[in-house]
Amino acid sequence: MQFVYHENAGIPLLHVEIRAYEHLFKVRRMGVGDTSQWRHLNDAMLHTYVLESIGKKEAIFQWQQSEESALVPSQNLHLAWCVIDPKIIEKTLPMLNELGVYKISFVYAEFSQKSHKLDYERMRRILINSCQQCGRTKMMILEEFKNLQTYLEAYPKSTVIDFCEQKLDAKDVIESVLIGPEGGFSIKERELLNTNPVLGLTCNAILRSETAVVSVVAKILA
Repeated sequence: MQFVYHENAGIPLLHVEIRAYEHLFKVRRMGVGDTSQWRHLNDAMLHTYVLESIGKKEAIFQWQQSEESALVPSQNLHLAWCVIDPKIIEKTLPMLNELGVYKISFVYAEFSQKSHKLDYERMRRILINSCQQCGRTKMMILEEFKNLQTYLEAYPKSTVIDFCEQKLDAKDVIESVLIGPEGGFSIKERELLNTNPVLGLTCNAILRSETAVVSVVAKILA
């Protein structure tokens, strides 16, 4: 763990619930006088605290110092991912966070199951844990679009990953990339995308959506 998250990191006295931060006291076995580093993931500031006291339900940390220390993606890649099973999305999020995706737009395509509802609070917790582990200092942005048309109104120049003779190259400069759901895009959606740049993958196999997402992101950000 590179740092500990708390929404109020930076204030003079940090009060934390013992149960919510069990890993500090049971795994890391912190004791009075030990120091730790904290972030609130809204800026690049790293805050150092010393553990002042431990009670039955609450521990108190005293602020020592703050310094600017950023670990941010080298490229602001925007990923548009057509919605699939939320459990698969949640399992894939930490990898995308570690690779450095700046923003994810979740798009309900025609072949997305409309019963799939994304739990943004749960995904936020997953991203916080991922940031603590990998050291990323600002959380990925998440947003949602009800269909492909509304997405294209916001991001009309996204590169589309689909079956295509022209293949994605690691040297390609791509700022926004769209990847379809299981089953691909519908005929109507392909008509909407007929003016967008399209690139394929060198792999000949039919990839699962999450495999395609990780592969594309890794190739662009490698």
